[in-house]
Amino acid sequence: MAKTERRESVRASLDKQPHEVASMFDGVAKRYDITNTVISGGQDRYWRWAVRKAVAPRPGERVLDLAAGTGVSTLDLAKSGAWCLAADFSQGMLQAGQYRNVPMVAADATALPFADDSFDAVTISYGLRNISESEQALREMLRVTKPGGRLVVAEFSTPVIPVFKTVYMEYLMKALPQVARAVSSNPDAYVYLAESIRAWPNQRQLALRIADAGWSSVKWRNLTGGIVALHRGYKL
Repeated sequence: MAKTERRESVRASLDKQPHEVASMFDGVAKRYDITNTVISGGQDRYWRWAVRKAVAPRPGERVLDLAAGTGVSTLDLAKSGAWCLAADFSQGMLQAGQYRNVPMVAADATALPFADDSFDAVTISYGLRNISESEQALREMLRVTKPGGRLVVAEFSTPVIPVFKTVYMEYLMKALPQVARAVSSNPDAYVYLAESIRAWPNQRQLALRIADAGWSSVKWRNLTGGIVALHRGYKL
């Protein structure tokens, strides 16, 4: 008789305890990239392109890619010729991407294992929302960035067109978990994903949070009608 594979379902709560979040991402690591492509309707590729354009890495620069997961975003940034480091606190994610030709390190964004003024640019995509002390993480990013260096945050945000916002929120809470059940190795994690997006600050509120952490000239632009917002700031 054939054995049925048993999948353990792990999800974090909205208080975002680090061990819960890390365990949850360990559980989705195996099919994380393909799941993201499916649930975003392929928009994840466009969003990565937009992040690379915003970071604008140059040959010879050092770029820190936080919450890098399996390193697909880091590999994209490295096409520029910059030295790009993938950092994540999920060991499962890093292991799933170890075949990619980019340096990787396990790191907690609230206590980064790097010296002051180490990087020309720091970026984090869809990870700031999962950190319980996001303000501390933003201050750590500032600490390890060189004076004149830049920050780019890509994060799910608030759609700016009212009718589209209503449709999107319906998809987020109802359809997204159902799609994840078909393709993800840990579908309950995507229930957390939907809930955490709904609870996250909007574009202006996040800009204020980034500025409060010490970043200057903070601005943002919306992608896909505000489903994602790119925030950018500088270290004086």
